[in-house]
Amino acid sequence: MNKRVVVTGLGICAPNGVGLADFYDSMLNGKSGIIFHQELADLGFGCQIAGKPEIPESLKESYFTALQLRGLNSSGIVYGVMAGTDAWMDAGLAKADKDQPDWDSGIIFGTGILGIDKLRESIYLIDDNNARRLGSNSVMQTMASGISAYLGGILGCGNQVTTNSSACATGTEGVIMGMERIRSGKAERMLVGSCNDSGPYIWGGFDAMRILPSNYNDNPQEASRPMSASASGFVPGSGAGAMVLESLDSALKRGSKIYAEVLGGAFNSGGQRGVGSMTAPNSQAVQRCILEALKDAGVEKSEVDVINGHLTATSKDAEEIRNWSEALERTAKDFPFINATKGLVGHCLAASGSVECVAALLQYREGLIFGNQNCQDLHPEILELVDASRIPMKTTSHKPKIVAKASFGFGDVNACVIFNDYKEM
Repeated sequence: MNKRVVVTGLGICAPNGVGLADFYDSMLNGKSGIIFHQELADLGFGCQIAGKPEIPESLKESYFTALQLRGLNSSGIVYGVMAGTDAWMDAGLAKADKDQPDWDSGIIFGTGILGIDKLRESIYLIDDNNARRLGSNSVMQTMASGISAYLGGILGCGNQVTTNSSACATGTEGVIMGMERIRSGKAERMLVGSCNDSGPYIWGGFDAMRILPSNYNDNPQEASRPMSASASGFVPGSGAGAMVLESLDSALKRGSKIYAEVLGGAFNSGGQRGVGSMTAPNSQAVQRCILEALKDAGVEKSEVDVINGHLTATSKDAEEIRNWSEALERTAKDFPFINATKGLVGHCLAASGSVECVAALLQYREGLIFGNQNCQDLHPEILELVDASRIPMKTTSHKPKIVAKASFGFGDVNACVIFNDYKEM
């Protein structure tokens, strides 16, 4: 069995837009969600800027019951539930009846670190001999699968409900995992996505590694500079993205709108061998992942016309472009259009792949390619391989056909998914 898989719903909770309409407007107009955070300055961070979705308390009440909100102290769960629920509604799907799960629908919703503020709160209570004051929801908010568990209960999904975690490759990996489950006939619909907590306890380790830009605290919107010669590190971010994947048969039967088709994908690891390490990708594995994704999708190298890259605004950006160029055997003006979402939202860590997949898929709906931010001074090593016209600075009219989206994470792990403009056969 090899069912066709399509995307029928999208949801987003990003630093520059909560909800599809706000996010699309920000992406269209180059509006950044990166701002200065006084809390980081007070804590002595070198990098005092970040991307963080702004969620008013009144909005949370639309997604959570009063009981669920009591003691809720996990930003990742808030972001994930909002994005996941919105994607479900966008697909025109209803929540399951109270007495019967939806056996055909499942969830794969990933995360990196979840509930770290709740965990800190719990540690202080335990250290003060107040363990009994932890409350009944401390476990649900700090277990890795808390996000999929919350969504599973809200939506009533009765198929596989689980959480994946592969650092920055988490979101893209989840799309492939969901696709494979539907393709094999084990589910009709899978809600896939990923989320990440926000705040100093998430971002502090990266600041200590000195891989964040500390020279843009007074000018945060210019700090995230993918593919730029003056890039000085990634800006930390947070949020969630979500997609409803569905068998084509189910989508057509429901009369659902279709954003795009998921043709195939692949994930692998460089094994931290060769030039690969805990923090650096093995180029051989990256190229192999791209080629395996194309093979799984049945797509030729020449057919890829748009790439949404991982592109973190670090020294690895030029190497990523070289990997794409060598894998696809394409250079100069023959290179696909390429863009980097992180210029406007920062690096949302485990949420990055899903946030960026939503951005990539919105391009199909609107018939355009979002522009790149803060890279007017393109890195010279990139310009040796790619003509500047293939890296649009502003949103450009172009109907995507084959879009390749890749994510690479700590631990030398890689994921690449291939989308296609949906066509009936």
